[in-house]
Amino acid sequence: MPEKLLFEKSVPGRRGVTFPTASLEGFSVDAVLPKKCQRESELTLPEISENELMRHYTRLSYESYGVDTGFYPLGSCTMKYNPKIHEDVARFPGFSEIHPLQPEESVQGALGLLYGLQNMLSEIAGMARVSLQPVAGAQGEMTGMLIARAYHLAQGRQRKHVIIPDSAHGTNPASAHLAGYTIKTVKSNREGIIDLEDLKQVVNQDTAALMLTNPNTLGLFERKIGEVVQVIHDAGALVYLDGANLNALLGLTRPGDMGFDIVHFNLHKTFSTPHGGGGPGAGPVGVVSHLTPYLPSPLIEKKGEHFFMDSNRPQSIGRVHSFYGNFGILLRAYTYIRRLGAEGLSAISRNTIINANYLKKQLEASYEIPMKRPCMHEFILSAKAFRDKGIHAWDIAKRLIDYGYYPPTVNFPLIVPESLMIEAPESEARETLDDFAKVLILIRKEIDESPEKLTQAPTTQKVGRMNEVLAARQLNVRYPA
Repeated sequence: MPEKLLFEKSVPGRRGVTFPTASLEGFSVDAVLPKKCQRESELTLPEISENELMRHYTRLSYESYGVDTGFYPLGSCTMKYNPKIHEDVARFPGFSEIHPLQPEESVQGALGLLYGLQNMLSEIAGMARVSLQPVAGAQGEMTGMLIARAYHLAQGRQRKHVIIPDSAHGTNPASAHLAGYTIKTVKSNREGIIDLEDLKQVVNQDTAALMLTNPNTLGLFERKIGEVVQVIHDAGALVYLDGANLNALLGLTRPGDMGFDIVHFNLHKTFSTPHGGGGPGAGPVGVVSHLTPYLPSPLIEKKGEHFFMDSNRPQSIGRVHSFYGNFGILLRAYTYIRRLGAEGLSAISRNTIINANYLKKQLEASYEIPMKRPCMHEFILSAKAFRDKGIHAWDIAKRLIDYGYYPPTVNFPLIVPESLMIEAPESEARETLDDFAKVLILIRKEIDESPEKLTQAPTTQKVGRMNEVLAARQLNVRYPA
């Protein structure tokens, strides 16, 4: 049966920890906390013994799925394994026991590490400078768009729209909108890449930027990237790279060399830091030289042997996060890069490309693959042909749960009906990919012989299919309801 909530297990008077008696003589809450900030009712907390508390969370851990328990074929998310040495380094006292308000002189080691990470990311992407402040990929996107806006305003021009491909991540139009732009869509052609002729029709003197993912969400490299960049630059606009799929480029090519002006990195994807259930993350932003004045402030600089935070940047868009981003995540990414080195980073991309094409080849006889050409780090299957049997992409995803696998991304990108986006990071072994392929081939057989197994899935979990739309729109995390 499902694990009860701690509130349901609560018994008045039970304690998991005993605190020493505190003397409150002469102490007044009103003196330190305004009345309006004080609770009007007693705080209700569960009362439970230590052993029951430990058993509760241990049992819940058995129900959790993570990169330490299995393969995540979650396309566009790059759910690779997080090396445990990262956690050891993050716990070094010199990192874990410092405070962001300490004097700069007392945290020179930490500032030096961040300065080094800025430079390494700049080299990896072919950018002039990098800011480590943004704490999510989406915040990195918005930061990039604010930089584009500041740049155009400094040139004395008011650009109105941003061009985004129809295969883009959903956060791209949201980020551009938050920066004050309207959105224009450019279509993909039959090859699954930007339709160059459509782009020429969409771009004009009101274009601020093109937001592009390369490789794109179909797992394909934009073959005509040079021509795409030229069209945008000829209009006086900027080219922005959504770095979500950078795992396929490391050490092989650099966005700056392709002509990109702005790029954001997802450290929690490409550089193997924890995704953390939606946070913490890190979305550093890199820019070419003429955009460096607009990067978030402060930037970490070095003068002689001294590292410092430079806030004297009058053209900066300002802060986008308190202090200097998620230091613990940045630290883990730094460790990852330093351990691998240049050769190791290029091996990552080569191996993830091999994994994706190897898995794609095993599935091509059982599923429709809309894009036949070799892919980069991920590929798309389509369940469109199974609609007449009452089977959809999400049914295949739910059935995978019964076989012990986390589902891939479904129904994205939107330009492929009933899509399943599959990514096999370089950290996954060949045996894992073989087993995953066998399960998908078995599910394909079930679609023909017993489709009800899919429409009823999952059947092996403590709960079956949830009303996901209701949960998203009517979220209730209070107890009692």
